[in-house]
Order: sequence, then C-alpha cells, then structure tokens
Amino acid sequence: MTDLMIDAQHVYKDFGQLGVLKGIDLQVPRGTVTCLIGPSGSGKSTFLRCVNHLEKVSGGRLYVDGELIGYREKDGVLYEISEKDAAKQRQDIGMVFQQFNLFPHRTVIENIIEAPMLVKGMPEADARALGMELLKQVGLEHKADAYPVQLSGGQQQRVAIARAVAMKPKLMLFDEPTSALDPELVGEVLRVMRGLAEDGMTMLVVTHEMGFAREVADQVVFMDGGVVVESGTPAEVLDNPQHERTRAFLGSVMGGH
Repeated sequence: MTDLMIDAQHVYKDFGQLGVLKGIDLQVPRGTVTCLIGPSGSGKSTFLRCVNHLEKVSGGRLYVDGELIGYREKDGVLYEISEKDAAKQRQDIGMVFQQFNLFPHRTVIENIIEAPMLVKGMPEADARALGMELLKQVGLEHKADAYPVQLSGGQQQRVAIARAVAMKPKLMLFDEPTSALDPELVGEVLRVMRGLAEDGMTMLVVTHEMGFAREVADQVVFMDGGVVVESGTPAEVLDNPQHERTRAFLGSVMGGH
C-alpha cells in the first residue's frame, strides 16, 4: 500500500516528431487534490490521458496506486499490456472530460447505472439505489428520468461526474470539466467537485479556474512546454510563484492582479 495514488517518473510522450511531454515527474498523494494549470498546449490534458492509458507513454513510468499503468515490467524491460488488461486498470480511474459524453438515447439514471451493472456485475436494484444516491449528491435526483438533451450543460456535467463516481474509482481525473460551460453554470459543477474533495476522493484536475485551485487544491502544478515548471501549495504557486513563466501565465489569467 503506497501513500502515492499517482507517481509519474520521467514521463515522455511524443506524437511523431513532436515531443508533448518531456520528462514529467509528478506525485499525487492519496486523498489529495492536485490542480494542473498552464497555457493551452502545455501537455496537461495529454498527461491526464496517459494516467489512464488513453495515451501510451513514450518513455518513463507511470504508477497508479502502486501499479504500473499500461505496461508490465520484466527484467527492466516494459511490455505493453493487452487492451483488456488496460480497460481493467481503467475501471478504478474515473474520468470527466470537457464534453459531457453522456449517451443521448438513455435517461440520466440509465447513463449512471450501465457501467456498474455491465462492468462490475452490480444487480440492477443496487445500481439504481446507488445511482439515485449519487444524483441526490449532485442535486439532480428530480432529473433521473430525463434525457441528456433536456438538461443544461452544467447539469449534464454533474451527471457525468455522478456516472464516474458510480464505479467507485480510487482516483478521479478531470480534464477542464467547466471549460465548455456557460460562466453561470461553472459554479454548480465546481461545487460538486468540492464535495468529492471533502469526501477524500483523490483528484487530478486540469483547470483554468484559479479560484477553485486556490480553495480546493492541496497541490498546484504549473506546466508549460511539456515540463513541470513549478509545483507547491496554492499559496506558494499562485501567490508567490518562483518562475517568470508562472508569473506571466498567472498575470494573463488573473487579469494582472
């Protein structure tokens, strides 16, 4: 049992000739929230997708809960695991994307209970009870029988979070979960995420919401150009950044204050 939920060691990711991640070292302790910030194209989303092997790392090693992700190691050599084994690793890692990715032809409750029933073999009655409990947590129990098209973007994203949590993951990944939302809907999604954090869920969040990072993160990591430029507590990174690149970025997103 390790204290680290994510342990990235010198992680590289190339797309052809283009190096997107250039040796990322990043640790996320169990039960903590880490916010990844940085300009577009800095590799944040790519790193997130490497954590659950949606992207294959080109070099280095990435562990989740002590388990090597996407590969097995024998005598110092890495062998890629099968897609089936990768999918199995992914079951324990919840992911919420920018786009809500709900099944349009299924109701809200059907969206939530499908994976626990299919993947974990949960009986329908249990899955439904769990689904309703999670909908209550995200404030949408009255929408259980609605279809995604009948919901606002913020409501759809809250359902997407409930759907990910229904698998009882040990780790939640969020890829700019509020960037596709109208500004007035952002708060309701961040509120749900704040609740998850208070419940002790380990979270890695790519975000532009500096207020959320300041308030909820245990660790803020600033990435630029495929490397970690600096990391630390919100107070250290957001209020007293050590690097010019971090200062410039924060100046641009915070409107200079």
